[in-house]
Amino acid sequence: MLTALARLRAVREGRAQPIATVRHCHVAERPLVFIPLRLAGEAAAPLAAMVGCDPAAPRLLVVPQPRNRDLRFAFAAELAEVLLPYIEQFGKRTETVERRGAEPYRRCADAPQIVVPNRQAVAFTALLGRSTRFRRPDGPYPVHPSVPVLGRWLTFFADRAGYPGSCLLLAATEALALHWASGQSDLEDANLAALLGWIDPPPGVSGAQAAQEAEDPLIWPPAGPATDPGFDNEVLAPAIDAYAGSPDEQSIARIRRALRTQLEPTWRLVWRAIELLRALPAGASIERRWAHDRGAFTEFMERVAEGAPPQSRWDGAVSAASRLARWERAQVSFDVQRAYDDPLVMAEYRLTGEAFAGRVVATDPERTEGEGRSRKLRPLVTVETGDPVRLAPGTVLGTPDRRGQEAEVVAVDGGRVTIRITKGMGRGRTPAPGAVPEVGERVCYSSLTDDFQAAPTLPEPEATPWTHGGPAAEYVPTDEDAAEEWS
Repeated sequence: MLTALARLRAVREGRAQPIATVRHCHVAERPLVFIPLRLAGEAAAPLAAMVGCDPAAPRLLVVPQPRNRDLRFAFAAELAEVLLPYIEQFGKRTETVERRGAEPYRRCADAPQIVVPNRQAVAFTALLGRSTRFRRPDGPYPVHPSVPVLGRWLTFFADRAGYPGSCLLLAATEALALHWASGQSDLEDANLAALLGWIDPPPGVSGAQAAQEAEDPLIWPPAGPATDPGFDNEVLAPAIDAYAGSPDEQSIARIRRALRTQLEPTWRLVWRAIELLRALPAGASIERRWAHDRGAFTEFMERVAEGAPPQSRWDGAVSAASRLARWERAQVSFDVQRAYDDPLVMAEYRLTGEAFAGRVVATDPERTEGEGRSRKLRPLVTVETGDPVRLAPGTVLGTPDRRGQEAEVVAVDGGRVTIRITKGMGRGRTPAPGAVPEVGERVCYSSLTDDFQAAPTLPEPEATPWTHGGPAAEYVPTDEDAAEEWS
């Protein structure tokens, strides 16, 4: 509801409206920007890419004839020259992570971050990874040894992009839309130039005018991976035909000049998006989620170093169920963390009655329940609120004001809510200082909690029931893996 209101206000005021007070995604000190283009009508035929970590020094990679497989895998080898050293540098510095009841382990102190313009670029990254990770440096149609390694890493980053809260592969449009509401539809927000036009319009220009200008492919070419049909027909096709007739340096230079005009505007837009995101104050839970990203990166780097086979084409039934369970748990955790970090996000839950905020009007901080050794500290707090509270007695609550504290609803009487604090007050017989809210203090409580949930019990892969296809055969890479028509 608040996002819809922000969109209406953006239309009225001519500028995108903030829907977050803090940043909810990690922005690396030195991200790598990757802007791919593909050939129209081909699912995984790379045409060009602009890549690099320095806004002032992008590297342009071009495939002068995308239908030529040798040239496509030469392009992949060039991309590996840029991407693999960037990735490998993060494995040189590690830290020791202590665990309660388990042996400590080593984790990379930082991890790479790749930023692409939009979700379509994420999908193309996955296709490019799939078309390269099964290749081999020997046998029929050999490729450079770096190509299959590149494919495995691209697949890893694309997989992590589907994990809620992960920032190893970040789509600029999605990151911006998480923090600003424009005066256009979600579909139009997928256009990076149009979205930035609403968020950061030029002086004297409204967001609507800037977004309308962004629809002109001569001013702002598409952010990829698809190119503008007019450019394809009038500029690119004649240049590729000229290369086919005379594959010399001059014809290659012509193609490079044409593709640079399509990529450089998007290159500038992605770096502008990074600047806008970096200017926001970081949310409290960002580091926690980035630590999970670093753990996943470390684990996969170790697998690559050990020579494990490339990722299989498909998940088995058990691994697919396990992946889905992890994603669902991560989504719940991400939603809770965003709400706890950001009062503007929490306001959405206050409107639906899943949370309430107000002022404390009464407390009983030393109240206990039970007798003797079973006696437990259970303070009561009464909060006066104007929010619509739709929480039944017994509902478990958490609060962003005191992370880790747990309470439950005792009674709801009009605009007054009485809660009982059950956890997070210290180990003494009296509550720790500041553990119980004082009269007059403004507090917020919500039924959103990020409690630990055990993973679902799943059978071993070899015990997969017949209803789900039975045990999957052990995956062994073969030459047939690389024989897909679209690759």
